[in-house]
Amino acid sequence: MMRDMTERLGSDPELATAYLAAHEDYLRRRGELGEVAEIDGISAGGMPTRVKCLHVLIGHSLAVGPGVNPLGDEALEALGHWWTAGPCVPSGVPRDEPRDER
Repeated sequence: MMRDMTERLGSDPELATAYLAAHEDYLRRRGELGEVAEIDGISAGGMPTRVKCLHVLIGHSLAVGPGVNPLGDEALEALGHWWTAGPCVPSGVPRDEPRDER
């Protein structure tokens, strides 16, 4: 999925523009919380030129809502709703059965 998204950034100028705007939004919002010289100008998830970390893009989409980060929105939608049933559990363990939290 990350490879496909990165390829699309190179061939879809509209997507690339929206992803650049997401990068700028990320930087602006983080900058409101304070400055860290070592990461000045660096967002996350590979923005604005590639897709490196889907979890970061999904986190951005969840934090700011739909319509800001197009690839974060797309990755979030691809997750489906498996997570609405509760916390992740090992395969074969019923969700309502106690489990070792270590």
